[in-house]
Amino acid sequence: MTSSPEQHMRGVAVFDFDGTSVDGQSGSLFTQYLFRSGLMSLGRLLRLGWWGIRYKLHLPFRQGEARELVFGSLLGRDSADVDAIMVRFHDEVLAPRYRPQALAEVARCHEEGLLVLLVSATFEPIAERGAQMMGADACVATKMERDASGRYTGEVEGPVIAAEEKYRAVVRWCDEHLGEGCWRLERAYADHHTDADLLARAERPFAVCPGKTLVVAAKRAGWPILDWDR
Repeated sequence: MTSSPEQHMRGVAVFDFDGTSVDGQSGSLFTQYLFRSGLMSLGRLLRLGWWGIRYKLHLPFRQGEARELVFGSLLGRDSADVDAIMVRFHDEVLAPRYRPQALAEVARCHEEGLLVLLVSATFEPIAERGAQMMGADACVATKMERDASGRYTGEVEGPVIAAEEKYRAVVRWCDEHLGEGCWRLERAYADHHTDADLLARAERPFAVCPGKTLVVAAKRAGWPILDWDR
């Protein structure tokens, strides 16, 4: 009996981070953390607030702008120091916010032989720590540029891993690490309406604690809705 090519494909489960795996948005929480720690000025905080207003009202905005505003408060520091600040933020602020159901679902995916990939618009060092916390196999997140000496420049390197870019990032990672045509997106878990593209690409999509817009899309598409706030 010969095996089909499908049997040799690696199944992948993708988990969104903010609002799905953790209860809250790491970007706004990190901003608050920096301000309370005296690392961010009030003026920069207000500029970030204006970006958030434009985002919510669907006014013109650039995804990378908010990340660059946040990182601008850390410029001049050694990159290892910046990474350590992000790890401390994760451990002090995000660690208590992990949804137990998300951790249990990651374990279940592993039991079923799936590779678990964390995908997020958050900064890469935060996502890497999150992947460790969750037991994910790897993560794909927003990278910040470094200069020739290894110091952060404050600019985003490449695209912000948000909206449709999440699926493109999954494809790039899986093609590189698993091989083109050697994997399938078996499951995806996400909470925001901008994640609808990622969910639509999965064989088994799950809308986790979704906002109103994603609830409508999930019901229309027949996607299961999971309440991990319980």
